[in-house]
Amino acid sequence: MALVEPVLGEPAAVAETGGGRALVVADYHAGIEVSLRRKGLEVEGRGPQRRRRLRRLVREEGADRLVVLGDVGHAIGAPEEAEREELAALFDAVDVPATVVVGNHDSGIEDVVPADVTVTPSDGAVLGDVGFAHGHTWPSRAVLEAETVCIGHEHPAVRLTDDVGGTRVQRAWLRGPLDPAPFTDHYGEAVDAHGDLAVFPAFNDLSGGTWVNVDGQGFLAPFLPAGCPDAELYLQDGTRLGRFDRV
Repeated sequence: MALVEPVLGEPAAVAETGGGRALVVADYHAGIEVSLRRKGLEVEGRGPQRRRRLRRLVREEGADRLVVLGDVGHAIGAPEEAEREELAALFDAVDVPATVVVGNHDSGIEDVVPADVTVTPSDGAVLGDVGFAHGHTWPSRAVLEAETVCIGHEHPAVRLTDDVGGTRVQRAWLRGPLDPAPFTDHYGEAVDAHGDLAVFPAFNDLSGGTWVNVDGQGFLAPFLPAGCPDAELYLQDGTRLGRFDRV
């Protein structure tokens, strides 16, 4: 069995972390509606729906830990009151220990989340044989040398075209073997990056994404696509689309 298995139909996965089973999600973006309203979009708050969905997944998948791969909040900088309230409600609703990997939207998150929430460094952490990072910066060598590496940040999505020219965009997974070369170049010494990389779709369906199969849509992570040049795209229902650059 793979160490990290996507939950079919959901932007989430289950990771076997060595004596534990974690539900893993990326890019929760609590409080995003505040930012969207400031841009003139009329969006109702969806915090309760996000919490219910996350709590249901923790329960249904029998997880004993929640791991959020960065951007648990949305504001860059100190969160405002609405975001603080949603974060407090989130961790109050989840009845398993939680780990937050620091992302680029998580400045000062240690001062916002409850004291019993584990907050990792920005270059990630390892649980069992699984490495977790956000992806906005280079993961630590320890993370890269794990059997499976999980990141968020990209919000990968794929644009699909039908036979009559209609298009639709769907959130997707990127997954493939790591190539150690760019990591060795970055660190200036050999990095045993031999495992599998899983790039998670965003949990928050309001957060947009990178259309990874569209020209001009460059990757956000500094190590992609070079760090995983053979990555393949998968829809959330498990459909395999093939290499991201050939879809």
